[in-house]
Amino acid sequence: MAGWGESEWASHPGANLAADDPSSSGVFALETLERLTPQELEREYLGWLCEQVAAEQEVCLPSRPELVRVARRIVLSVLQRWQLHPLLEAGELLTGELTANAVRHTGGRTIGLRLARRPGWLRVEVRDSSRALPCLIVAEPGSETGHGMMLVEALSERWGADLLPRGKGVWFELKVRERAGG
Repeated sequence: MAGWGESEWASHPGANLAADDPSSSGVFALETLERLTPQELEREYLGWLCEQVAAEQEVCLPSRPELVRVARRIVLSVLQRWQLHPLLEAGELLTGELTANAVRHTGGRTIGLRLARRPGWLRVEVRDSSRALPCLIVAEPGSETGHGMMLVEALSERWGADLLPRGKGVWFELKVRERAGG
């Protein structure tokens, strides 16, 4: 999660941003991506990001507060494409909570977003470079922060965190009500 490698970046649609520089690498490409505004990122990358997520690959985003909205839009687009309309609201809200936590508490340069659909289940995972695991806390009454993981606990079927070689993945699962075939 420290950054993209050359091979990972080469398939990214923004690879041409660094193509003129023969010394370009994943670090240069990440710096290029970090300079994009959220609006530019959405305009240039949303379709590609949705395709990557739909293929259950990780989408890497710069770790900036204003990109929480981009992560939420990606999840909405994928859930609409997968025709999981009953999960739109919870999926968007919980993705926003996990993404905001990753941006606020981990200090890494990037976060990863993954969606996976299995029979009866949807899993959304946000990856970051920290190995510190999330925990449920009781927020002070009237506090504007500290409620995120309680929302995840309340609205998801289940949630958890997995340690990775370079960081962790925090995920939630929602039950997919499959339609009876006819």
